[in-house]
This record gives sequence, structure tokens and C-alpha cells, in this order.
Amino acid sequence: MARITLDDVTKRFGDDGDAVVAVDDVSLDIADGEFVVFVGPSGSGKSTLMRTVAGLETQSEGDVYIGDTLVNQLGPRARDIAMVFQNYALYPNMTVEENMSFGLKMSTDLSKSEIADQVASAAEMMGIGKLLDNKPGELSGGQQQRVALGRAIVRDPNVFLMDEPLSNLDAKLRASMRTEINRLQNELGVTTLYVTHDQTEAMTMGDRLVVLNFGELQQVGTPLECFYRPANRFVAGFIGSPSMNFFEGTVGSGTLVADGFEYELSESMRSSVGDRTKVTLGARPEDFDLSEDSVSNGFEVAVDVVEPMGSISYVYVRPVEQSHDETFVVEVDGQRPISEGDHLYARVSPTDIHLFDTQSGETIHQRTLTDEAEEVLSRRPESAVSK
Repeated sequence: MARITLDDVTKRFGDDGDAVVAVDDVSLDIADGEFVVFVGPSGSGKSTLMRTVAGLETQSEGDVYIGDTLVNQLGPRARDIAMVFQNYALYPNMTVEENMSFGLKMSTDLSKSEIADQVASAAEMMGIGKLLDNKPGELSGGQQQRVALGRAIVRDPNVFLMDEPLSNLDAKLRASMRTEINRLQNELGVTTLYVTHDQTEAMTMGDRLVVLNFGELQQVGTPLECFYRPANRFVAGFIGSPSMNFFEGTVGSGTLVADGFEYELSESMRSSVGDRTKVTLGARPEDFDLSEDSVSNGFEVAVDVVEPMGSISYVYVRPVEQSHDETFVVEVDGQRPISEGDHLYARVSPTDIHLFDTQSGETIHQRTLTDEAEEVLSRRPESAVSK
């Protein structure tokens, strides 16, 4: 096991004049035994950053340390890592046992019996002990994923690197494998970097999230920190599903005037806004209330679409007085009867509102949390020692 340190890492592709900056001056400290998720949209640089840690890409600037060792000039094999890829990268002409033992045969001096014992142990851990004589083409997607994970585990590396390993699985199996990977990581205590564009995977799996966009580091924090204390509008909109609703407006005399409604700001929000005039109000779907009667600091909305999800429904509404047809989403109880065309009144409590500088996207005001929630957010991920 080992900690990972990235010191001002930049990766460019192409000539200086036409270079594309895939990773832009990223610095990170990842603790020994920590499970860290690189999350962001396509093209955010998350896979490039992982490949740089692996030694599959060479950074243009900066340093990469695994443990106390500077690994800039070391190839992937010398870095003592194991990777799990999106396409599993299994050899189709080899059996499961041969796929899992191949790396050990190439990189260790273990005897055949020792390799066989390690493979059998890893296979039992992954629940594929009866499939050792099968070839990949005879396995389901979930079984192939377990073989790929078992092949990584059997090497007993210092670091696991997982690049979108669940994206080829169906939704039910993906949820099951999330739980399985979490269990394995807790059991093994190996430092793990995990790449995904799926913020649900990120929220449910990581000790900490590394949120990236256009190669730039947006925020590093626990899943709950990124959800409840987003550093900027990008993080607020990316983390959470459905994403946060945003309303750009102008502030004057303590009131935010948006297209279709006005919102009277609380004293603490006015203090956060200061002398800014262009401010974006943000609120999550679950924090809005919809009522049949007019409410203080609320505004009339028309229902465009209702999406039943079972215990909840997502209701897409638009302010009746706005100049365009853009909607925002509100989460309501799934048993509440709401239909397209209904007119209701929307309101969000001042304690649940985020404010962002419209020009920079920087968060200037965070929602209020209970003391219990603040305590949960302040807890840091446990180290491998405590695991």
C-alpha cells in the first residue's frame, strides 16, 4: 500500500503552438488506503490524470510520487500498480485462470504452485472459483468484470487504478458491482483511484471526490462536502441528480430579480452578495415546495412535465411570467396528484439556497445545515490504518 502525491502536474498533447492542455496544474495528496474518485464530464482530464499516475502517459510538467518514490521516469510495471479497464482487457484465447495468473508469471519469481494458490484465493474472493477453466467468451459481462478485478487483486499491488470499470454493465449489475468494489477495497485497504463520469458512482463509492472540468481541478472533498458545500457553480450542477436549478438575476435593494420572479434575500445572503449586482441563485429539486395557494417569497409556475419515479416524482415547471420556456425541476412525493398544465406556487426556504457570482461561477453563499449535518461533513476519510 502507498500514498500518492501529484505535484503541479500538467499534461499537454500536441505542439506548443497548438497544444491541448488535458490536465492543468493539478496537485493532490492521496492517503495510504484511501479510495479517491476522479469525476467529471467527458474531456475533463480524469482518465489522462489516471494514466499519468499509471505511467501510461508522461506529464509535461510536475512530479508524481508513489509512496516516497519519485516515479516520473519509471514505467508502469515498476510502479507496482494494477489497472482495471472499461473493456476488461482479457485475453480471449486464455482461460480465466490463465488470465489471472499471466501478470504473476511475467513479473514475479513465484512458483507454479504459489501462483495457483494466489489465483484460487482471489477467485474465491470474487465468487468465480468455479469459472477458472472457462474462457472470457463464455462469461457474462458481470463475470468478466469479476475476472478483471480478480486479476488485479491477485497481484497484491500498492495501488489499484480503475478506469470506468462498470460502464459496460446494465444498471442493476452496475449497482451490485459498486457494492462489491466498496467491500473489496475496505477489506484489502489498498489505495484506489477510480475514474467515472457517473456522479452516482462517485457519490456512493469514494472517500473523497476529485472533481475535474476541462483539465482543471474544481474541488477536492468528501461526497457530502461536494454536494452540500460546492466550491462553484460547476460542482453544484454536476454533483447531484437531478442537478441543481440555477436562476441568474440582478440584485438591488436586497432583492434578486430573475426572469419570471423576484426573491427577497435574507440578511446573511445580502451580506454574502456585498456590492455584486449579477448573482445566480441555486437550489436543489428536493428543496422546493409546491403549493396550491400563494406563499410569501414564492412565485406562480405552470407544470410542463411530470416524471413518476415511484416513491417520488420529478415535476418540470416554468415561472408563468418568464420570457422564455425554460423549465426547472422540483421533487415531490410520488403519490401527490399533479398533472401537466396545473398552476402552482413554488418556494424555496432561504436556508436551502446557494448563491454564485454570475461572472466567475464562484460560490459566495452556502446553504444552512443542521449541527448534526455539519459534524458529518467535518469527518475526514479514515486511513488504511483504521481500516
